[in-house]
Amino acid sequence: MIARRAVVSGRVQGVGFRFFAQRAARELGVVGWVRNLPDGTVETFAEGTEEALAAYLARLRAGPRGGRVTGVIEEESAPRGHASFDITR
Repeated sequence: MIARRAVVSGRVQGVGFRFFAQRAARELGVVGWVRNLPDGTVETFAEGTEEALAAYLARLRAGPRGGRVTGVIEEESAPRGHASFDITR
């Protein structure tokens, strides 16, 4: 199990991005959370296998219809033992 924190920028608020991320995570067996940040970006923390996280981050880079991702900054993190994938705030 590995973990990544990512901040996604672009047109990512008001376009269903958090629901898109949650659906992708659940389909791929990834756990963690996603939330909007006050600066207009979206932050996510995800845990899973290396393959599942790579697929999850690839989906985030593509984004939902109506959205436009211009950047993804990701960093390694320590797993925290999440049991599900949730939308926070």
